Amino acid sequence: MCTPNGVQSGKRKHRFPHKYHRDGTIVTTHALPNSVEAAGASEPKLLDRVRDRIRRLGYSRRTELSYVGWIKRFIVFHGKRHPSELGKADVEAFLTYLASSRNVAASTQNLALSSILFLYREVLECPLPWLTDVTRAKKPARLPTVLNRQEIQTLLTKLDDPLLDLVVRLLYGTGMRLLEGLRLRVKDIDFVRREIVIRDGKGGKDRVTMLPESLADRLKAHIRVVKAQHDADLAQGRGEVWLPGALAVKYPKAPWDWGWQYVFPATGFSVDPRSGAVRRHHVDEKRVQRAVRLAGQAAGIAKPVSPHALRHSFATHLLESGYDIRTVQELLGHSDVSTTMIYTHVLNKGGRGVRSPLDG
Repeated sequence: MCTPNGVQSGKRKHRFPHKYHRDGTIVTTHALPNSVEAAGASEPKLLDRVRDRIRRLGYSRRTELSYVGWIKRFIVFHGKRHPSELGKADVEAFLTYLASSRNVAASTQNLALSSILFLYREVLECPLPWLTDVTRAKKPARLPTVLNRQEIQTLLTKLDDPLLDLVVRLLYGTGMRLLEGLRLRVKDIDFVRREIVIRDGKGGKDRVTMLPESLADRLKAHIRVVKAQHDADLAQGRGEVWLPGALAVKYPKAPWDWGWQYVFPATGFSVDPRSGAVRRHHVDEKRVQRAVRLAGQAAGIAKPVSPHALRHSFATHLLESGYDIRTVQELLGHSDVSTTMIYTHVLNKGGRGVRSPLDG
């Protein structure tokens, strides 16, 4: 049974077994005992129930790791007490600790809260009224980092790896998020219509963006190399790729089909942490992030350079060229045009907006 208020008695010293960067990512993690995994629950263990529920709802592997991690920290913070014994005050104490003592960002604090609410609503099935009353941290309004056209051109010249150069140019030329680009399948590129279909983007939505004319021939040549690699994998009894949802069950032969293969496959094979299957995954996103960061440093760009800054630059440069904001909204996949409007604030700064009185 879930208690309605989770009132605690006595003072207790909270010990948090993690060290964090300012953004809330873990620097070091100490192993948690088996009793924490159980957290007072009978078999199956509580965290196993969390994992099972996440997978049945079709959430991603990243969401699973994040939610399980935050739920672990919440339990340890409260002395390994079972969450059913805790309440609103305990949740807010944990969030306050993150904000005041760990100095995590508002987005990280909200992620922790989402993980805890998922535990109560989806796993413990506690219909507690206070769940909706817990206040989320307000995200500060910030302008995106945008590279000007000259900075983009200089950045691209500093990418030495031909594969990563192609990936980065495609990200900037289409406005795709990093993982949207790396998860791109062969079947979703239409060279005749010069368009790319982005499947299962943020929020599980599909959308269409353009295929840059300047990359078409180079992308065709790259795909021919990938096809030869896939044929070699098939000859060795491999060639399987991960498919989302239950597609692999509905279409048993699809994981080996050419159209489902990643456009940017990894150089080696890896083990699926959920199923244990050995497959060729896509290029590691950290490899692209590191290459973009180092290229930005080599180009002498003082701004923080990341793959997502390329997406911001894509949107801003389209608006600068006079394209309608609704068109840019569709290309980016934003549900609300107000999200796209942030780029108009970038346009209104500097030389394209108000003229300084000093220049009068």
